Amino acid sequence: MDETSTDDDLLTRAGEAIRDGETVVYPTETVYGLGADALSAEAVERVFEIKGRSRDKPLSLGVPSVDAALTHTRPTERAEAFMREFLPGPVTVVVERGQSVPDALVAGRDRVGIRVPDHDLALAFYREAAPAPVTATSANVSGRPSVRRVSELDESVREAVAVVLDDGETPGTESTVVDPEEGVIHRRGARADEIDAWLAGH
Repeated sequence: MDETSTDDDLLTRAGEAIRDGETVVYPTETVYGLGADALSAEAVERVFEIKGRSRDKPLSLGVPSVDAALTHTRPTERAEAFMREFLPGPVTVVVERGQSVPDALVAGRDRVGIRVPDHDLALAFYREAAPAPVTATSANVSGRPSVRRVSELDESVREAVAVVLDDGETPGTESTVVDPEEGVIHRRGARADEIDAWLAGH
């Protein structure tokens, strides 16, 4: 596999890896993530295999902007307004999926979580991987702690991925998972109090 670094050549390689159906470890403003082509059922399946994750637990979809998210989703006006208020940021926004999103990513459900990280390297990676969105799920084996630094990567994960983008230690705070259309916070994390206030006021 390619070794860890953050130079431009490796960023290009990371984008190529996604298009080739491979997987990439990348940093975000919360924890390290495990990326693959979110529109490829085969690539998504590889993420489940690497993590040892149950197939009935959906993965989120990472994109470089809200506008890019709209290509793959059908949010209501309220949900889009919420996305434009809180993204980029440590928030996973649950909205109606578009036709391009495979069942494998969302466990057959009609909604998908969207991530636009507030992290320069993550966004640069997403732009390199475009037009495909990237899976946004933590780079840990299921049941083990989230990864805040590359040295914490499980050896099985490190060996399974094509590229590791290393940007030092991440904050470690989980994203808040929210369905703004339903007005429900599924998991409280970063900016949860601000989100409560927005939902109450809209």
